[in-house]
Amino acid sequence: QNRNFATKSPDSVILPGDLLHVDFGITYLRLNTDTQEMAYVLKAGETEVPSYLQEAFKQGNRVQDILTENYVPGRTGNEILRASRKLLEEENLRGTIYTHPLGFYGHSAGPTIGMWDNQGDTPGAGDFPLHAMTGYAIELNAVVFVKEWNKDVRIMLEEGALFDGEKVTYYNGRQKSILAIPRGGTHLGY
Repeated sequence: QNRNFATKSPDSVILPGDLLHVDFGITYLRLNTDTQEMAYVLKAGETEVPSYLQEAFKQGNRVQDILTENYVPGRTGNEILRASRKLLEEENLRGTIYTHPLGFYGHSAGPTIGMWDNQGDTPGAGDFPLHAMTGYAIELNAVVFVKEWNKDVRIMLEEGALFDGEKVTYYNGRQKSILAIPRGGTHLGY
């Protein structure tokens, strides 16, 4: 169906076959999380998320990889975004990056890496350099055409992570597949 957070009716009901997206954050001991994950409501007779949706989801993970591979100490948010966008184009991925520092505030001190409505330079906030031992909400999406639904699907992800100066480590791992609702067996989607 063609519903999303901007066009849904207040009478909308979640139904089997729906692809769900949640965006939430928690503040505890003055530290903040900022998380987005995706789930699918199984239809009668289904025991797992359809493989074509899981394949679409992999493109969201690839956008995460491209972004975090471009984390280099001293590089500005704008430079990281430009390098990432170049690779997205080379791989024909329709990704949008809007990553921000995470810490004592939901959007903390440090470089902004893209904006949801601007995939070019962000003067000021995008000019700050990346430093080691800093936290980020790796926030982005990938638009994937799903043939079985004959439409584009937006894979929206956001996970907290630490950049230690060499690599990015997700605080609590990262979502690697769409969660099934209801969950069955031991498959947790991670």
